[in-house]
Amino acid sequence: MFIFEKRTQFPVKINNKNPKLASYILSQYGGPDGELGASLRYLSQRFAQTDKRGIALLTDIGTEELGHLEMIGSIVTQLTKGEGAKSFDRYGVGDYYVDHANGVYPASAAGVPWSAATIQSKADPIADIMEDMAAEQKARATYDNILRMCDDPDVSNVIKFLRAREVVHFQRFGELLNILQSKIK
Repeated sequence: MFIFEKRTQFPVKINNKNPKLASYILSQYGGPDGELGASLRYLSQRFAQTDKRGIALLTDIGTEELGHLEMIGSIVTQLTKGEGAKSFDRYGVGDYYVDHANGVYPASAAGVPWSAATIQSKADPIADIMEDMAAEQKARATYDNILRMCDDPDVSNVIKFLRAREVVHFQRFGELLNILQSKIK
């Protein structure tokens, strides 16, 4: 069903440690507009999609979002690897360390755990694709916010790549929306 290659779409090689930056980036792992929610949203919606191109698109993008989840987890891990409680506390994220240490936990930057309540699957192909387009724009906006807070080029280069993919996904969903809407005219 899936072929796993031991590499990410874009290389993730972070040289500097920064638990605070990791806490911001974690929002794209399990925050309300993050990659976990996107992957599950699209892979769930595909079952109600009526157009074969829509099924293929949702499957492809949903699977790609799982790869993005791996990239975000890798960034967070590399930003915190070897850092201890005092380092997390110094960066103001000691509360995260108390609950998760250096683990990657699906939560928002504010610490709210991921919930399926942040995604939607309506079984209406047009409503679902509109939801998906909005989700991609919200993810892009979150990446923009992260870029404004990030001064580490190792991190920002990966974030820029992921942001660009959100734009492409938005465009592909827009093309599918046009196809779906043309069928009901």
